[in-house]
Order: sequence, then structure tokens, then C-alpha cells
Amino acid sequence: MEANEGAVTVQVRRSTYSAEIGTAETLDVPVEAPIAIETNGIAYAVMMATPLDMEDFVSGFLMAEGLAQAHEVGEVALHRVENGEWGNGHVARVNLPPERLGPILERARRRVGDSSCGICGIEGIEAALRPLPTLTRCSGAQPQAIGRALEALECLQPLGKLTRAMHAAAFCDEGGVIQLVREDVGRHNALDKLIGALARQGIDPAMGFILMTSRCSYELVEKTVRAGCPMLVTISAPTDLAVRRAKAAGLSLAVVVRGDSMLLVD
Repeated sequence: MEANEGAVTVQVRRSTYSAEIGTAETLDVPVEAPIAIETNGIAYAVMMATPLDMEDFVSGFLMAEGLAQAHEVGEVALHRVENGEWGNGHVARVNLPPERLGPILERARRRVGDSSCGICGIEGIEAALRPLPTLTRCSGAQPQAIGRALEALECLQPLGKLTRAMHAAAFCDEGGVIQLVREDVGRHNALDKLIGALARQGIDPAMGFILMTSRCSYELVEKTVRAGCPMLVTISAPTDLAVRRAKAAGLSLAVVVRGDSMLLVD
């Protein structure tokens, strides 16, 4: 198995339903590894993610979870952990202001790391559906801009093109020009990475829209709203809860986006 930072090559065999042996080939598959996030020496969560852009991922994760603001996230220290036959894991250590430790300690007692969906380990519907801020700015992006961004995104997903098993989250200005792209095996992880990258590079999410190669789940709606971005665009359909939460927060949704059309949620 040959590896690089984001993907590994495995040996496979292509076979039709009528063939007995098939043809030997190679297949590039995305790397998925455990990333343990520690805040102020407190083990908070272990997430399964692609170990690329990990500083962005940790920053965006903490912000999207409501645990810190961009200016409160200190330098992210990364440490590789040997994990035998299962490959390497990573520990990401970061310090937050002391006043943030109360909620972190309380939630760390209950939290179970899984994917970065924002609800793992939370107990109770009230906690899962905590109030969202109301967006103060409407998106100025026109359908033509969304079409331009969708067309351009295909060439900006190197791991997606290589493996056909990755999600991408892109931030686009209102004219449809893509400013940043982040990839991951998990759609929530990809969005966390993008949010973190925007914060670390000083780009205002309110001045554009987020385009994602996934369905429109309510967790993605919440992360987009908390980041302060006024529009979320996805290539697949939304859930009813995603639509209701987006409306309540003033988030514009464009879904089932294709080369020739899209659905704008009223």
C-alpha cells in the first residue's frame, strides 16, 4: 500500500459479473485517521478525518462547536502518534482562554468522538437544537455566479478527483470566484476546515457563499450560520430540518445544483 498525505494506493481487481478472475488494477482511496483534539491539556474529542489542513480543521471545529471565537484559538501544535498496523494518528493541542474551560469540561464528560457532525455526545433535543444567531446580511450572489462556481470546483478537488470518495467545501465570492477549497472524507470535516481557513486568513464569510459537494443537512446549515455566511449551496437536496433552521436564521439555500439548473429554497 503506497501512501501520500491525503490518499493511499491499494491493489484491486476489476471484474465484470461474468468474469471469474478479472484484471489487476490500482485504486486511490482517501486517508482516514484519528485526530485527537486537546484543549488546555483536556482531551475533548477524537475525530476521524483526512489528516490534511489540520490546523484549519481544529480551528474551524472549535468555532463551529461554539467553543471559541477565531481570535481565541491559539497556535495548534500537532503530534504524530504511531498506531501500529492501523497507521498513524495525530494529537492536536491548542490553548483557549480560561473562561472557555467551563463549557469544555462539562461537554467533555459526555462527548463521544465520531464525525464532526456537531451533535455527537450531546444529550437532549434542546442541546442539539440550541438557538442560532440571525444573519444580518443577505447574499448578493446570482444564479449565474453559482453556476460559475460549480463549474470551477471540479478542477479544484485534487483528492476528490483522485479517489472519488471525498467531499469538498468551497468559499466563493458573490461573483462566483472560488477563494478557498478544503477536502475531507466527511462533509462536516470539510466545512470545519473551510471555516477555520477563512478565519485564519482573515476572509469575511459574509461576503460570499459556501458551496458543498454533499446533501444539505441541518448540521451544515448551523455551521454556515455560525460562521456568518449568508448562503449555502449544495449539490444534493436538503432535509426539512435544514430548511426550517435556515429560514429561522435568514440563511439562503440553493440545492440540487446541476450544470443547467438549481433549486432555490423559498
